[in-house]
Amino acid sequence: MSLSPRLVNRLRLKHWSLLSALGEVATLHQAAARINVTQPAATKLLADLEQAFGFALFERHARGLRPTALGREVIDYARQAQAGLERFLESLDVKRRGGHGHLVFGAIMGAAPDLVARAVADIKRERPRLNVRILGETSDQIGMLLERHEIELAVGRFTGPLEHNKFDFEALSDEPMRVIVRHGHALSRKRRPDWPELVRWPWVLQTISSPARVLLEGEFARAGVSTPQDMIECTSIFATLQLVQSGDAVAMLPESVVRDHVQAGLLRELPIEIGHDLKAFGLLTRKNEALSEIASAFVAHLRRLAAPRAGPAVGRRRAA
Repeated sequence: MSLSPRLVNRLRLKHWSLLSALGEVATLHQAAARINVTQPAATKLLADLEQAFGFALFERHARGLRPTALGREVIDYARQAQAGLERFLESLDVKRRGGHGHLVFGAIMGAAPDLVARAVADIKRERPRLNVRILGETSDQIGMLLERHEIELAVGRFTGPLEHNKFDFEALSDEPMRVIVRHGHALSRKRRPDWPELVRWPWVLQTISSPARVLLEGEFARAGVSTPQDMIECTSIFATLQLVQSGDAVAMLPESVVRDHVQAGLLRELPIEIGHDLKAFGLLTRKNEALSEIASAFVAHLRRLAAPRAGPAVGRRRAA
C-alpha cells in the first residue's frame, strides 16, 4: 500500500514529538512522560502513526519497543524535524525580542581557541544580539549532533569511513598536537623521554572513537608499546587540563589549547614529535542542505580567518 499524503498530513506535532522521544527511550511509558501525555494517550498517538504510515514502526518486546528498519527512518526524520522546529522557534523568539537570530554549531577543542573564537568575535561585532551556542568538543560528538540536526554546521573532521556519504567537508587548518605535563613533573627534566618511559606514567586520553586518540594509538603501536594501563578517558578540555595540572598525568592536546598554559608556566611541552599524520580539521555540513543566512555569514568568517593559516596541502583538501 502506498503512503497517502492526505493521511500522513493528519499527523500533529504531538505525533512527531512522540516519535522523537521513542528514539531516546525504550518504553511507551517513558516516552509519554517526556512529552507530558498519559500512557493511553501515547498508545493512541502511536496507533495513529502506524495507521498513517501503513506499516509497523516498532516491534513489541517484553522490555519495550524496538524500531523496525522503516521505523528507524521515520524516527530519524521526526528528530530532525523537531530539532529544526526548535531552532526556528528559538531564533524567531530572539528576533521578536530585538535580537539578530540564533546560530548553533559544533566545534572540536583544537579549533575553538583560535579560529572559532575569532570567527565568533567577528560575527558578534556585526550582529551584537546574535544568540550563539557552541556544542561538543570532539569530532565524534559533533558528528552525532550534526547527524541529529541538533547543530547546523560543525568545525571538526570525519571520524568514520562512510561519513563522506552524509556530510560535506572543506579543510580549514591543520592542528599541531603537543604532549604535555604539569610544571615540575619529573618528565619535564628529561632531555628526550622515550615512549616506553612515557607509558609508565598515568595518562588522560580522549575516547577511542576520536581521531586524536586513533593518532596516539598509532604512535604507541609504532613505538612497540601498549596503551597506558593507568589512564582516564575524558572528552572535556577543561577537565583534562585540570587533571594534568593537579597530578602526574600526561596528555596529548592541540597546541592552540595548551599554548597559554605553557606560556604561563602551568604546563610543560615534552620534546615528542607527534601529530604529523592528523588530517586537517574543517567545515562539516549536511549534504544537499543549504545553510541559513546567519550560518553562511559565519562560514565566510571561518574561511577568511583560515586562509592565512592554511598551507597549500590544506588548501587542496576539499571533499565533495
